[in-house]
Amino acid sequence: MASKLLLITIFVFDAIAFGLAVAAEQRRSTAIIKKDPEGNYSYCVYDSDISTGYGIGALFLFLTSQVVIMVASQCFCCGKALKPGGSRAWAVILFIICWVFFTIAEICLLAGSVRNAYHTKYRAIFANEEALSCEMLRSGVFAAGAAFVFLNCIVSQLYYVCFSKARESYQFGGEAGNGVGMSTYK
Repeated sequence: MASKLLLITIFVFDAIAFGLAVAAEQRRSTAIIKKDPEGNYSYCVYDSDISTGYGIGALFLFLTSQVVIMVASQCFCCGKALKPGGSRAWAVILFIICWVFFTIAEICLLAGSVRNAYHTKYRAIFANEEALSCEMLRSGVFAAGAAFVFLNCIVSQLYYVCFSKARESYQFGGEAGNGVGMSTYK
């Protein structure tokens, strides 16, 4: 049977990562163009950079969640053999989907964090605001990461349940007592 403690741990890590990714989306850096006191040049002023920290936190919690589930299942390729059948087939399919969702979520969280941390340092001289570009993270990057964290949470837990079911019910070499008994013959 699948470990309930492991499933709860994975759920908690993924739920916190999801919450941090949503918070990062809501607190993305924004910029406004300001003029210096003399009016000679314009520059970008960015607000709080807290969403970068939220995004990195979500990234590492989600990574920890994936590592824990893969260590518990021995990354699907190591350990005892699995019983042929539906549980093993679903475990293989869910394993692949789990890694695809994980990769997409990590890319979104990493790219969002890096892009959100980038602030332009350029100034436009003589109030040429059209030449000034205050680069900001486009909306939806952290939200996409949060969505894939949520989907991966569901898929990874289903994967672990199917994997555990296929692993438990398989006994290598057949069951005891199926062989030909030779003890009564002398």
